[in-house]
Amino acid sequence: MKSLISAGLLLASGAAFAAPSASLLDEAQQRGTLSVCTTGDYKPYTFLREDGGYEGIDIALAESLARSLNVEVQWVPTTWKTLMPDFLAGKCDMAVGGVSISLERQKKAFFSDPITVDGKIPFVRCDDMDKYQTIAQLNQPSVRLIEPPGGTNEAFVHRELPKAQLELYHDNTVIFRHVAENKADVMITDASEALYQQRNYPTLCAVNPDKPLQYSEKAFLLPRDDSAFKAYVDQWLHLTKATGEYQRIADTWLAKPAQ
Repeated sequence: MKSLISAGLLLASGAAFAAPSASLLDEAQQRGTLSVCTTGDYKPYTFLREDGGYEGIDIALAESLARSLNVEVQWVPTTWKTLMPDFLAGKCDMAVGGVSISLERQKKAFFSDPITVDGKIPFVRCDDMDKYQTIAQLNQPSVRLIEPPGGTNEAFVHRELPKAQLELYHDNTVIFRHVAENKADVMITDASEALYQQRNYPTLCAVNPDKPLQYSEKAFLLPRDDSAFKAYVDQWLHLTKATGEYQRIADTWLAKPAQ
C-alpha cells in the first residue's frame, strides 16, 4: 500500500513539474522569424505599397515587437473575409492591422491588451451630415451603404441597419471614392479610418467621431491558449506606450494636417 501511495505521489509531483507546452515566444526566437497576417488595405493601420512593402501604425508596431524578440517579420497577405480562416489554419503566428476585438473572434483566438479605443461611425458627404446622425436615420430603404466584405463593418450593418441597401465592395483602398462620387451615401467604418481618410477626400466628413454608434477596441490577434506569448506581447505593448514609442508612431499617421 505504501509503495502505491509513494508511486501516486511521485506521479502527481511529476505532473506538477511537467515541462510547459511549447510557446510561440520560444519558437519565434528559435527560428528567427515572426509571421504576421495583415490585409494591407486599412489606413492608418496597414497598407500595401506599390513597391510591395507595408506601412501603417500596426505595421510599425509589429516590426517593433519583432525587434524586441530579435527576429524578422514575415508578412502574410490576407483579406478581412479570410483573416480568421488563414489565422486558424496556421498561415501566420499573429494578425495585425486595425483588428477589432469581438466576442466571435475571442472564441477562437486570444487578443493582446487593447492598443486603442475606436468605434463605428458614418462616413458621408459633408453636405449630408445632418441626414445620417442616428441609427434610425441610417436604417432606411433609401440609404445606400457600401462596405468591404467579411469584416466588422459588414457585421455591424447586417445587425443594426438591415433595412438599408448594402453593396459589398472588394477594394477597401478606393471604397471611399464611391461615397464622394455619389455612388453610395454612407460607409460605416471606424472613427480612426474616417478621420484619416477625410484628409484625402475633402468632400467627405466623419459623423460624430467622438460619439460612435458602437464602442470597439483594436488589438493584435494572437494564438489561443498561448499565455506565455500573450504575456510578452502585453508587457511589450505596456512599455511601448509608457516610453512614448506608440504615440510617436501613431502621430505620424493621425496628427492633424497643418492649416
